[in-house]
Amino acid sequence: MMQVLNPDEMTVSHKLSPMSFESTQELLDASDLSLTDYGWKLQPEAQKTLMMGLSIQEGGCNVLVLGTPGSGRASLSMAAMKAAAVTGIDSSLTDLVALYDFSQQSCANYIKLPAGLGSQLRTVMDAFIKTLMVEMSQWLDSNGQVNLSQAEVWLEERVDSLRAQLSSAKLSPLFNVIKPEVLAYLQAWQQLGSEPDGNNDGLVNEGFLSRFRVNLLVDQRANLTAAVKQPVVEEKDPGFAALFGMLETAAGEAAQWPEFLRLRAGSVHRADGGMLLLHLRDLMQDENNGGALLEKLYRLMRNREVQIEDWANHAQQGAGGNRHGALPVHVKVIMIATREDYYDCLEAQPDFFDFFPVKVEFEERVVASLENYAWVAGYIAQKCQQHSLPHFSGAAVNELLHFMHRLEEDQGRISIRFAHLDQLMHESVAAAADARLVTDAHVKQALSARLLRQQFFETQIRDSIIDNELLIQVHGDVVGQVNGLTHIELGDASFGSPIRITARCYPGRSGVINIDREVEMSGPSHDKGIYILQNWLSASFWALAPLSLSASLVFEQEYNGVEGDSASCAELFALLSALTGLPIKQGIAVTGALNQFGEVMPIGGVNEKIEGYFRVCQALGLNGEQGVIIPKRNQRHLVLDESVVTAVNNGMFKIITIDHVLEGIAHLTGSEAGEQEVDGTYSGNTLMARAQTVLASFRKTLERNQAHMAYVQPQVDSSKP
Repeated sequence: MMQVLNPDEMTVSHKLSPMSFESTQELLDASDLSLTDYGWKLQPEAQKTLMMGLSIQEGGCNVLVLGTPGSGRASLSMAAMKAAAVTGIDSSLTDLVALYDFSQQSCANYIKLPAGLGSQLRTVMDAFIKTLMVEMSQWLDSNGQVNLSQAEVWLEERVDSLRAQLSSAKLSPLFNVIKPEVLAYLQAWQQLGSEPDGNNDGLVNEGFLSRFRVNLLVDQRANLTAAVKQPVVEEKDPGFAALFGMLETAAGEAAQWPEFLRLRAGSVHRADGGMLLLHLRDLMQDENNGGALLEKLYRLMRNREVQIEDWANHAQQGAGGNRHGALPVHVKVIMIATREDYYDCLEAQPDFFDFFPVKVEFEERVVASLENYAWVAGYIAQKCQQHSLPHFSGAAVNELLHFMHRLEEDQGRISIRFAHLDQLMHESVAAAADARLVTDAHVKQALSARLLRQQFFETQIRDSIIDNELLIQVHGDVVGQVNGLTHIELGDASFGSPIRITARCYPGRSGVINIDREVEMSGPSHDKGIYILQNWLSASFWALAPLSLSASLVFEQEYNGVEGDSASCAELFALLSALTGLPIKQGIAVTGALNQFGEVMPIGGVNEKIEGYFRVCQALGLNGEQGVIIPKRNQRHLVLDESVVTAVNNGMFKIITIDHVLEGIAHLTGSEAGEQEVDGTYSGNTLMARAQTVLASFRKTLERNQAHMAYVQPQVDSSKP
């Protein structure tokens, strides 16, 4: 049933009861909840699933977090990971060191040590090398010969001291090899010849001594100090080197180092025994290595080991020498993704997500309840404290909640994409200048300023309408012409604009011709709407089927293409007007899609469409006859700007909802639509009866013309020489 809405039915302002606080500062005093706590209050199911996934220690049980950017999916996941790292199962933090492998020259020997022992080992070995360099000169006699006995005694004492300082069975192979390697070096140096003047410059060889150095790849002292039981790592710029480590280029001073000292750890090594946060988009959008990165990560999860490779010289085919072997790792990957990226990746690499059995779904919206309003208000209070912002009044919080309704386009739900809320809060604070409290006037001022920043393209279109370059009428009545509404998105600008739709009808067999489709300027969704329109028309006049109708529809002055089916109601209204000769009120714009039964289906961007048309009517002159017809099912999506609501309240603009297309055309033409009889006819002086009469006359005209042509054509042919 058609309904003209009252102001309270087109916004949520009246539903937002005044907040019981003067300032959000009061919420901080009344509650000890953190910013993260408030975020989780609005994502209870996601929190439950994520915490379950983080608690599972079994290898290969990684977690996939799905949600829209700005929903808190990354920040809340990281907070949960850090909490689990403190309170979860102790995984024994380990340092990772790379040592020279004396059994395989130039290779690295990876050793995992208890946290803190790696840095201690590096310090001790650096001190040992410095002392050794000094002692070596003492072992030379006046003839330049090495006193091997003296060296052996010193080495035994020093190695015993090292064992006492670092009592770890994993270090025994290193300590066992020091004495024989140094003695073997001394003997080799002596056999090659020594300087009789006692010059020991050639004896102290940095290349040889650096073999005893320690490459501390992963140092867990910070986590140890913070009493964290598992490492938590977020890789914000993943690449091969950043994720899986690298072999540093041998340039400058590094050219003299043994290769194991040029090894560098990646995020995977730092997260060993703990958790690693990644963004799927970062992996997929790598222009050169997107697919290869995912494949490498897949192998890591499958094999639970990683190799450090020389990516700079790595062949594109994946070949490349790696003498350092693979290191076993145990890492739980937390993958953040949008649903779009997830399904794209799933299609390209379907087995990749076999290693993500736990899927966490972050909501984008919640029910608009008093409880959820309170959680959002608490979040605002915590955000003010976190960023040292002036606090918001209760009325200002109401305006922010109104904005969250608007963001979701739903009177019964609010968006919880807090990134948008945060941005508006900062803009409102800027509008408040030096004020100690942000009020509702400041929030409205910020929203108005934002609208002005985003109105460039809308203003250009509106100026063209005012200058009569774009032909749009908002006064009077015209046959076969209606104002449709388009929704335009250009970056952060989203607005609605009217577009003239016209129709012409005449006797024929072509049916409804969509000119935009004929010249390939329409998309599949729009073409689908046209086919539905045509079939509804045929079904509504089945008593005359097949229809003797040729009709043309066109979006006037549209040169960029047409897509979407939200104009199908407007197109039908223009067609019925042209068919019946009944004029349409030009002040009423139309949006809505129809199905095969004539029911009007909801469309998107309804608020932007209404407001865009309202601003055009304002510019051309409001007279109380303008308004918009929308689907009844879109009523709950109305969260209109205050200027539109005020105009409606003053009787200068109106919003009309319809369930069926006949309700819309009846209002636009001021004529009763009519009901179909059992035999398929329409009676009385109704719109559908007039249309049926015209279609019947079209058939007679077409039959008469065809009979005439059948008579004339043979006469023309016989007269030809």
